[in-house]
Amino acid sequence: MLNLKLLIGFGATLGTIVACTGFAPLAAEPGNATEASQDAPKRKDKLVLSDAEWQKRLTKKQYEVLRAKGTEPAFCGLLLDNKEKGTYHCIGCDLPLFTSEAKFTSGTGWPSFFQPATKDAIWVKSDRSHGMVRDEVLCARCDGHLGHVFNDGPKPTGLRFCMNSEVLKFVKAKPPVRDGGAVN
Repeated sequence: MLNLKLLIGFGATLGTIVACTGFAPLAAEPGNATEASQDAPKRKDKLVLSDAEWQKRLTKKQYEVLRAKGTEPAFCGLLLDNKEKGTYHCIGCDLPLFTSEAKFTSGTGWPSFFQPATKDAIWVKSDRSHGMVRDEVLCARCDGHLGHVFNDGPKPTGLRFCMNSEVLKFVKAKPPVRDGGAVN
């Protein structure tokens, strides 16, 4: 006979994981948050490096997320609570990926955006790892793993690009200049 408390506890835990992260069990249909493409985009400025070159270029943590498709712990990323104006670039190739205007507080523990800086900054493919079906977000220039996108975001797109701080570099916006001097 099943222990009812254990069963209810497991169901509540699974429900919390799904609600907080957007993860769905493997039996579920893919998120279809965006039209997932399985092929990396062709670019003239594509950055292709060997594994050894990536390891030299990145810190151990950056490599783990960007190249080995890892995930930083929730609520630990340095850019989670960043409220400054600017642009979030790929740590691997410096491609501008997201702007502060599209950043919002999702409560999930990772920096979240409702749209990329440009439509060709990222690409999306289906990710069936870890017993889940998700839409993986990759940098369009270096094919580095950035995070995942879910269809539970705010207007105007309804999307939540859930990114790892470890693979983002924040570039602060320069203050506007008037009459040869900075505006205070």
